[in-house]
Amino acid sequence: MSEAVQTLEGWYALHDFRLMDWNAWHAATPQERKHAADELQSFLSQWQQVENDKLGSTAVYSIVGQKADFVFMQMRETLEELNELETAFNKSSFAAFTIPVYSYVSIVELSSYLAKPGVDPALDPELQARLKPILPKSKHICFYPMNKRRDGNDNWYMLPAEDRKTMMRSHGMIGRTYAGKVKQIITGSVGLDDWEWGVTLFSDDPLHFKKLVYEMRFDEVSARYGEFGDFYVGNVMLPEKFAAFIQI
Repeated sequence: MSEAVQTLEGWYALHDFRLMDWNAWHAATPQERKHAADELQSFLSQWQQVENDKLGSTAVYSIVGQKADFVFMQMRETLEELNELETAFNKSSFAAFTIPVYSYVSIVELSSYLAKPGVDPALDPELQARLKPILPKSKHICFYPMNKRRDGNDNWYMLPAEDRKTMMRSHGMIGRTYAGKVKQIITGSVGLDDWEWGVTLFSDDPLHFKKLVYEMRFDEVSARYGEFGDFYVGNVMLPEKFAAFIQI
């Protein structure tokens, strides 16, 4: 049996993708729309306060294309907290005008070899900042789930641990060339969702997403062992922009 790589875990994450029910929104009275919009802004304010208190983080983005209209990316200390905020929002009048189309549950994950020898990861500020990240408010987002292939001779999980570590370090070097251009958050979802990892990228230039993912496709980790789900890309939606988005 190949050795399993130990991981460090941080905040739980929920990617909540929704469509806007524009027919229902148009059919609502101005008073109903105002009440729903005010309720939405109240949720956004509450989530921002949680982030200010460093007890979690939220990112809100519109999504380009027909897969969804917007996404709430939520991070919290526990799975119970994610469930509570999701349920509270679903009970709101604004949520009644939305259609959930996709969700992804995961947890921030880092390989244990990033831990410094002799240092408790819980006491390492740099490591804690990566395990419990404040989500960027960059102009653009790109999210996709992925697996490591388990197919015949191309079975990632049958490789020796040292070979996997070497390849992942090489793979990571590509990402480092985009430091300052792309912020990447890896969340693990083995046993939590249908895929094994979720990758969320943030950047002020969406072209960096194309170039980074394309370049990584030539690395053996992706070219031989990577399997990818749907990609979701979009634009940051701050509270005032969300208000404009639903204005009719």
